[in-house]
Formats: sequence, C-alpha cells, structure tokens
Amino acid sequence: MCGIAALQLRNPSLHPQMGSLLSSMLCQIVDRGPDSAGLAVYNTPGLVSDGTSTLSLLGKDQGMTTAAITAGVAAMLPAGAAAATKVVGDTTLVSAAVGTDLLVKAVSETLPGATIIGRGEHVAVMKSVGHPMDIAAEHGLEAMAGSQGLSHTRMATESAVTAGGSHPFSVADDLCLVHNGSFSNHATVRRDLKREGVVFDSENDTEVGARYVASRLKQGDTLEEALVNLGKVLDGFYTLVVTTADSMAVVRDPIACKPAIIAETDDYVAMASEYRALAGLPGIDNARIFEPEPGKVYTWSL
Repeated sequence: MCGIAALQLRNPSLHPQMGSLLSSMLCQIVDRGPDSAGLAVYNTPGLVSDGTSTLSLLGKDQGMTTAAITAGVAAMLPAGAAAATKVVGDTTLVSAAVGTDLLVKAVSETLPGATIIGRGEHVAVMKSVGHPMDIAAEHGLEAMAGSQGLSHTRMATESAVTAGGSHPFSVADDLCLVHNGSFSNHATVRRDLKREGVVFDSENDTEVGARYVASRLKQGDTLEEALVNLGKVLDGFYTLVVTTADSMAVVRDPIACKPAIIAETDDYVAMASEYRALAGLPGIDNARIFEPEPGKVYTWSL
C-alpha cells in the first residue's frame, strides 16, 4: 500500500499555491506509506529555470562542498557555460546552461558515486527516508510555486526502505513516474531492457516501469501509447501517474485493483489515492470527480 497525490495547475494564477496545495494533499495520504517519500515539482523558481538543465542528486552530502562540485562540473563544460550547485533538504541540485546529456557526463565524472534521481529543464526531484511530512518540510514544499507537482508515500514491500527506492523515478528528461502496487514480471522486463542497453539504478520494480515508458517514448510513442504498451508488457496490480514537462497521465491495471480518484476543474486536475486528499482543494465542490476506469489511460496537457 502506497499513496499518490498529483496536481496539474491549468490556471497560472494558482502556480504560487502549488506547494501548499500539494502539501495539503500529501498530508492526507501519509498513513498509506509512512517509511519514505518523494516529490517532483515542475517550473519551480529557484530550483529550475528555462534554458538550463538541472540534475537532482540523491542526498545532501556528496563528499564535496557545493563550491567544489560547481568548479569540478564547470571545468568539464564548454568555455563560458557556468554551473551552479544548491542543496535543498536532502537533495543536491546541479544546473548549467547546457544539454542534459553533457551535464550528466560532467556530474558523473566529478561525482562518480552520485545517483541522479531527476533530470531536465523543468523538474526537480526530491526523495528521502522518514515521515513524508518531515521530508516535505525539510525540502520546503509548502512554499514552492510551480505548474505541476507529484508526490508519493511509500510502504516498501518488494525492496528495502531506502531513499533510492522511493518514488518518483525520473529516468529521462522531465519524465517522472510513481506507482501504487507491484509488477509481477518486473525481473523479466528488466532483463529485456538491459539487453537493449538500459542501465538501472535500483532493484525497485517501479524503476522498470519508468525505464519501459522512457524507452517507448524514445522510440516515438506518445505518452498515452507508451502506457497502453506498458499494460501489454508488465503484469500486476497498479495505479500509475506519469508526468512530463507539460502533461500528466493516470492509468490503472485492467481490473482496477489499486485505488485512484480524480478531480477536474477548469483550474486544475488532481489525482489521489483517496478522496480526502482532494477535499481541501479550491473549488472541489464544483469539480468533476470520478474514478478512472480499469485499463484506460487518461492524459491532460498544460
């Protein structure tokens, strides 16, 4: 049992409230996953900026000072491409006005032991072990602005309680996936993806789903097509939420074993594992509220 809360803000006037709204949703799903949690926020000032790639690294202690990280990364970038390093809660963010692949290479050479948990121009990913509301507070979620937010509270079942095993999994630019449930054939799909050259960071079955979606998108699938194909390849009971720079998708397994409820208004789309996480949203009384149908992919774009 895990908890999911996701929010896409269609009305830009609500962007300053993104963090406070997502925090209030997260508060209501804590008992579904008290051992660890993760967050993904999009277009949050101070964390990401247009024209700049940002990598989210697991942990605040990378074995080097932020100044040393910045200097090491900058030395491997083209002349004039300045880098910046910032610690937010239990997460280290490294940014530079270069392509993401180039920044990944520079960071990996500067910090060979670092685990990249988020990448792209628009998203910052943060995750840690502990009470979800403590994690949210440590990272300053409530004060964050943004266009979208995604959160997950984890009750570990198939792998250890670690920050690296927490969701979301962000394995391609601005792509994040969270998961309530389990994939029964994840080991088989993992082997297939490894044969295609895909590299994994954890033993978590959710990472297999994220890597599969990223692989399908790279092959030209739309987000909806990628999730339809996931349903044909990965077996199990699940609710998934996937976000990109400008979209959000929800899908449940073909028998809808895991809970999900959606609220949609002209101002936002919100999804949660339980209705109580939606109850405090503005205009909820007039929202279209529904449970997603089994096996159907729902997508929304900004």
